[in-house]
Amino acid sequence: MSDAQQAQAELVEEFSFFDNWMDRYQYIIDMGKALPEYPEALKGPETKIDGCQSNVWIHPEVRGEGSKQRLHFQATSDAAIVAGLIAVVLRIYNDRTPQEIVATQPTFLNELGLDKHLSPTRSNGLHAMLKRIYGVAELHANA
Repeated sequence: MSDAQQAQAELVEEFSFFDNWMDRYQYIIDMGKALPEYPEALKGPETKIDGCQSNVWIHPEVRGEGSKQRLHFQATSDAAIVAGLIAVVLRIYNDRTPQEIVATQPTFLNELGLDKHLSPTRSNGLHAMLKRIYGVAELHANA
């Protein structure tokens, strides 16, 4: 099991402790509050994610070289629940190799029930974030 797959399994286990979706939403929001501060200088059109109801910015950075290359993402949103979704996504995909990211399907969406409990616009935004992360990973996995 890869590190990203392990992170997904741990996340699903954590969420299993919550009895209802209000508690899960609060946990997601709390995760978002713990995101590192995002530099204002990185809030530009090249880092903004289209398809999100809220403002979302994701800045990718390549760290390391060769087989030690990792993708580091900084991200933020102006909406609390979306910032939490960013935190969930980054927990799984941040600081992983491009190959690991590409090979790790977001099974947590179904396993956590996010696909059923997010509004259509939030779901579209989450998929737009994942599309950007996968796009960056695919670009570097094939380089």
